[in-house]
Amino acid sequence: MREVNLEINEGEFVVLAGRSGCGKSTLLRCFNGLIPHFYDGEMIGKVEVCGLDTRQHPPYILSQYAGMVFQNPDNQLFALTVEADVAFALENLSFPRDEIKERVDQALKIMGIEELRDKSTLELSGGQKQKVAIASILAMHPKILLLDEPTSSLDPFSAKQLIDTIISLNQKHRITILIAEHRLEMLLPYASRIIIIDNGRIVLDGNPREILEKYDVIPYGVSVPRIVKVVMHLKKTLNNSLIPWTPLSVEEFVDIIRRWEEK
Repeated sequence: MREVNLEINEGEFVVLAGRSGCGKSTLLRCFNGLIPHFYDGEMIGKVEVCGLDTRQHPPYILSQYAGMVFQNPDNQLFALTVEADVAFALENLSFPRDEIKERVDQALKIMGIEELRDKSTLELSGGQKQKVAIASILAMHPKILLLDEPTSSLDPFSAKQLIDTIISLNQKHRITILIAEHRLEMLLPYASRIIIIDNGRIVLDGNPREILEKYDVIPYGVSVPRIVKVVMHLKKTLNNSLIPWTPLSVEEFVDIIRRWEEK
């Protein structure tokens, strides 16, 4: 990453977009201290998470503020049962047993996977594994959830279920979300912000609707939602006043059509 100057506010839902290798994962790893503590290289500048300088605090401390969910859940699931996996970090930090049980119960309930408690992670589907990985992070009560392409290995149905859960974490539990993802169609209607990265630099940063209306993002490897492409084509052939704003989902487009009918 180069020349990055970025501030994320509490409660935001931020989507990181850009072609593979542009720097999305690198940026996420800066927020939880994996950079500079676990990766070689030179870090110039400062990253603060909830007032903590990531250079001066190890990842096990920062993980209580910013929890990371990796692209492949198998990289962070290793205990014999789901319950043991969710409790692992808390046990390593010597939390009281009663508090561990309470936090594990709460995390499993929030993720809707209470019935998986006693199962081995080897028995789980890809979507279930990602939910367990997120539950293990939620048990730490972080303020920020960092997700690195969590749906990349999931089928469309499982991806939709997982993204709906992530949206709920932001809306109902006010957890700040930073997610690197290529499946933008399911995310953008709920995102407060999209940050587009190219060659290690932030090239665009703002409200998703405004970014897609004003800029051509395709050169940066960003897949524009199909409904946005349809609307942009319609705007070229119809009076722009008929489509006053760019819908980010099919549901929003249907709402525009209904308003036409009411007129």
